Amino acid sequence: MKNDKAKKAALYGMMVALAFTFSYLESLIPFNFGIPGVKLGLANLVVVTALYIMDWRAALPIAVIRIVLAGFTFGNTYSLMYSLAGGLLSFLVMALVKKTKLSVVGVSVLGGVTHNIGQITVAAIVMGTARIAYYLPVLLIAGTVTGFLIGIAAKLIIDRLGKIINSKQ
Repeated sequence: MKNDKAKKAALYGMMVALAFTFSYLESLIPFNFGIPGVKLGLANLVVVTALYIMDWRAALPIAVIRIVLAGFTFGNTYSLMYSLAGGLLSFLVMALVKKTKLSVVGVSVLGGVTHNIGQITVAAIVMGTARIAYYLPVLLIAGTVTGFLIGIAAKLIIDRLGKIINSKQ
């Protein structure tokens, strides 16, 4: 029993470290199409994978801890608020739609889109105006594209991990 708890703690730690590392790497990538706030969402690759190889109860703390660590390390109060709002809304939607017949890619796309909706909502509250919503169509397209790419990568990882896990049983 102790060994199972140690393995679980090691897996959680590894997933948080990997997601945090992806956040750091993403901060180094000069990814800018002239659209402020658009990111690849590399850390979400870990969260989507955790949703499928673990479950939502395990993936949620991984997502939250990563957002808080990255927010304090690479951001400021506002970026932390935006990331938490987007990340939690995205996680909620992905956890719910994962239960449907939607593919990993579809789940990831919805995660990318709802992440941007959460961020725009907080921006509207912080700025005290809904006029910021003019920016939403651009973010929805970006969220769809990045969610699609992250979903493809997550599907490949999940399939590979499934083969490894099944071969050890």
